Amino acid sequence: MQPFPAAVAPERTAKSRIGLLPISLLTAGFLIRATWACSVFLNADEAMHYVLSQQPSFALTYQATLSTAHPPLFILLLHYWSRLGTSEFALRLPSLLAGTAFCWILFLWLKRIADNTTALIGLSLALFSPALIYLSAELRQYSLLLFFCAASLYWLDRAIADESGGAMFLSLFSMYLALLTHYSSLIFALALGLYALLRLRSAKVCGRIYTIWGVGQVVAFALVAFLLKTHVVNKRRLAHNLADSYLRGSVFHRGEDHIVPFVLRANVRVFHFLFSQGAISVVALLLFIAGVVILLREKKAADRRKPSSRELGFLLLAPFIINCALALGGAYPYGGTRHNSYLALFAMPGVAIALAHWRSPRSWVKPLAIILALALCNLLVVPAGAYIQPKNQRRRLMLQAVDWMHRSLPANAIIFTDLEGALLLSFYYCHSSVVQLYGQVAAFKESPCSGARVIAIHPRQWIFRTFRPTCRIWSKRLG
Repeated sequence: MQPFPAAVAPERTAKSRIGLLPISLLTAGFLIRATWACSVFLNADEAMHYVLSQQPSFALTYQATLSTAHPPLFILLLHYWSRLGTSEFALRLPSLLAGTAFCWILFLWLKRIADNTTALIGLSLALFSPALIYLSAELRQYSLLLFFCAASLYWLDRAIADESGGAMFLSLFSMYLALLTHYSSLIFALALGLYALLRLRSAKVCGRIYTIWGVGQVVAFALVAFLLKTHVVNKRRLAHNLADSYLRGSVFHRGEDHIVPFVLRANVRVFHFLFSQGAISVVALLLFIAGVVILLREKKAADRRKPSSRELGFLLLAPFIINCALALGGAYPYGGTRHNSYLALFAMPGVAIALAHWRSPRSWVKPLAIILALALCNLLVVPAGAYIQPKNQRRRLMLQAVDWMHRSLPANAIIFTDLEGALLLSFYYCHSSVVQLYGQVAAFKESPCSGARVIAIHPRQWIFRTFRPTCRIWSKRLG
């Protein structure tokens, strides 16, 4: 017997409204990111990526990537993408799209392995995390990294559940792209590989899926070996210098730090980075721990097509343990920097699972609490380190400064600058590189620039550190 149409209509309307909610959230998250991307000027790191990508050929661009602490994919992509436009928004568009797509893939994955409530909470956390908003609106690798990692995880679970060779190929290809984007993907790849072994064993998939996955791991090892030989080996000194500079607090120093305080502090700083608000960051960390405990204590049998609760608990916890162990060994930073942004892929689901299990006395209490918490994170930012207020990053301020230079500097004026100043001058004022980032780097690089002359000091020298004690020496050398 067919149901009466009048009785079915309210149910269809309710489902339609529920289906519109994720799309509405995604649209809001995209618009916030787009507004930020077109309203702030490039920072020095973003300008550096642009300068490195502006080489005459693919080969020279690849050669330029060897001078950086990152794999080559992002700068190679930027080499071609910048031909479509060089405004701040145009250059940031790939990151903007990738950062938004990451949130949607995370939603689809949570919906597949958990339920709609958990997926919706996870989507909200990812879309409105202050750190993920900023990373999505920056000319950097991190949004693409998150997108590739999320895609690899999503397609892996699809491949195992559906015994699909095509899905496994997509998972492996996404992992390769992540490895070519940022070295933190090595931690992701290790955690994903261990999770895949658990899933393949429990799901009892056909031999074809095992074979594709196994061959894919061999290719991944070969790719990692190539990157280690061509990029990482030459950057050991750079990594050491970074560990003793702004990343010092994220790497364990024997004889100075104590293990337990370091681990506790680092974990709090990771969640502070993601949520940018002290008290809420601690609550998020506690919720993540609660979510992992809920998963690990779950004993009911899982659908063979889905990961068990304990497998999910292992997946969410493993990257944190691996990254923390590497920081204790001095190999990779852990705590409060963009280098750990990939952990958002695991942190947000853990928090979402705990919140989904929260039984609030009223149905409106939980969503209201989440909305208020995310609003506080974005409106009352408590920076953990160096921080420039959004009002001081407005693009119009940079344009006003450049306009003043055009109007005020005399012909053949000398502009003396450090690395960061030279990078911003290259993009905004000179429209060509006035800094040498690779090859034989001279102590001073002189370049023509819009009728002026730019003298940039060696990239490893910083005016705010060395200007006073060496000012007289530079004056004598420059005449």
